[in-house]
Amino acid sequence: MLRRMQAWEHLPDQMTAWVVHRPGPMSNHPLRRTSLQVPRPGSGEILVRVHVCAVCRTDLHLAEGDLAPRAPKTVPGHEVVGHVVAAADNVRRFQGGERVGIAWLRWTCGECVYCRRGSENLCPFSRYTGWHAHGGYAEYAVVPAAYAYALPDGYTDDELAPLLCAGIIGYRALLRAALPPGGRLGVYGFGASAHLAAQVAVAGGATVHVLTRAPAARELALSLGAASAGGAYDQPPEPLDAAILFAPVGDLVPVALEALDAGGTLAIAGIHLSDVPSLNYQRHLFRERQLCSVTANTREDGRAFLRFAAEHRLQVKTTPYPFDAADQALADLVADRVNGAAVLRLPT
Repeated sequence: MLRRMQAWEHLPDQMTAWVVHRPGPMSNHPLRRTSLQVPRPGSGEILVRVHVCAVCRTDLHLAEGDLAPRAPKTVPGHEVVGHVVAAADNVRRFQGGERVGIAWLRWTCGECVYCRRGSENLCPFSRYTGWHAHGGYAEYAVVPAAYAYALPDGYTDDELAPLLCAGIIGYRALLRAALPPGGRLGVYGFGASAHLAAQVAVAGGATVHVLTRAPAARELALSLGAASAGGAYDQPPEPLDAAILFAPVGDLVPVALEALDAGGTLAIAGIHLSDVPSLNYQRHLFRERQLCSVTANTREDGRAFLRFAAEHRLQVKTTPYPFDAADQALADLVADRVNGAAVLRLPT
């Protein structure tokens, strides 16, 4: 049964949404704006009126076909901020009108070996917003209440949206990179996720060196407390204790590994990476350098990061786009014309 949580809220039958019509290069316009039926929440789910949806590089990978779609004509978007307008009868966690966040991870089985050991991000049956189910490039979205997030005060909707993937994944990447207290961190690529992770590292006392191709991103990095900012293929000014590769560029893997000090770790944060060239054991891995990947996140990662954001006011750099310009936002992401995080603002 559907439980109406705001008696004054009229739920329309149809909504405007963007779908991946035919995956391919952005120059071929793979997104199409269309009309869909407003979803109704099933058991354990809430219905959210979308205010803002941030634009993630994973959305781009889905649109361009690097990430194989799980269903035809999927609505992308998994960094959603909105308010609850309806819920299934068995939902008690959220109140009508409450501001909530929808993120990438939307369901896990809870029974496999990974779920039981606290690694639900590795669940082989996991499902994801904007990939397995319609996401936030739409006026309404549904999500299991157990996978939605309560949001910290003190941030605008525009600022909160990138925290729900860029921020959470950057936080997990920091954990995976095993940065020691007061250590030296290299950040390769400086988009939505990197500019948040760098602030978390700086707040923890790290020295952060940013390496990225975009001059505007280098300026942003220095303004946020980075000790240096150079080109993507430059060597940092000192050996690194840890590094995170945010750019989906496999050619940077040996570059970053070679920049590590003995015992350092490189974490690859993206869901997609171009081919990695051959590694030389002595140059890139010897002396206990480590290479690891980042796969999604657990809900506890999300809760821990949002607690950090509540306690430490992060500067969230956003580039807003009207909802009508979702395809342009992705095209700008391809061309490195987005500084910080692109966000889609839906009409109110």
